[in-house]
Amino acid sequence: MTTITTTTSMHNLTTITTNKPTVAFTTPPNYATRLSHLLTLKSFTPLWCPTITTEPTEQTLSSLALHLSPHSLSLLSAIAFPSRTAITAFSTAALSLTTPLLPPREDTFIIAALGKDVELIDSTFLLSFCGDDISRVNVLVPTIATPSGLVQLLGTGRGRKVLCPVPRVVGLEEPPVVPDFLRELEAAGWVPIRVDAYETRWLGPACGKGVVELSEGGLLDAMVFTSSGEVEGLLKSLREFGWDWEMVRRRWPHLVVAAHGPVTAAGAERLGVTVDVVSGRFDSFQGVVDAVEAKLRGLDSSCM
Repeated sequence: MTTITTTTSMHNLTTITTNKPTVAFTTPPNYATRLSHLLTLKSFTPLWCPTITTEPTEQTLSSLALHLSPHSLSLLSAIAFPSRTAITAFSTAALSLTTPLLPPREDTFIIAALGKDVELIDSTFLLSFCGDDISRVNVLVPTIATPSGLVQLLGTGRGRKVLCPVPRVVGLEEPPVVPDFLRELEAAGWVPIRVDAYETRWLGPACGKGVVELSEGGLLDAMVFTSSGEVEGLLKSLREFGWDWEMVRRRWPHLVVAAHGPVTAAGAERLGVTVDVVSGRFDSFQGVVDAVEAKLRGLDSSCM
């Protein structure tokens, strides 16, 4: 029988036995249930080892609310949401404000979001934002679910302003994703207005403890990263235990490392973590789960 681990809390693990492949993942709490469910459906044993949190704070919500006043919104032509948490933070900040938020205007307002994140821009969201007349808003979803895809779909800015709710990074180096996103918008003629809508925060020195403890006898078949911040968070914690990524590879030489899309893969490689599988469909976690299944079970898949 194969020994695997399951989480009993955020960082403490116990062992059980099964013959299912063990797939570790490092997503923050607000994404963990979805990814764990998809892994379970593929007959994997999910091992949650979170290394970061992504959530709004009172400070970020207050800052975001300042950009949602009628006067501030009247100066904008678009809002570009580069993450699901950004939309959640926006909706939370709007709860304390008079709705609908969008003042009368002649032109159509643009809201852009990535992949399945657009599910959160539902009728409740739109009612709060623009009232009954949803024709005042054009919701855009790029075919390629990356920040660069957002920029391409938004087109030429012609000096118009776009609000960009992005994370403030705490305890880690800010990855190049957000700065590159803002630079691409500027290059396309937009005036990006950055607002720190939520925090991406390192979970601390002990967040990699589960991986280290598993090395004492547990098997690990794959590890899934959904952001480069998760990768850096794990590496930073491993160093606290006297480990590095090469030690992980030596302990599990056949470990499959999977990245949720090319942006995450590039970030992992930049940090010295070689990626074996990159999901070709990254508008949802289903793509990376399918890619892991194909790799572990030797299937032919267009996800890889």
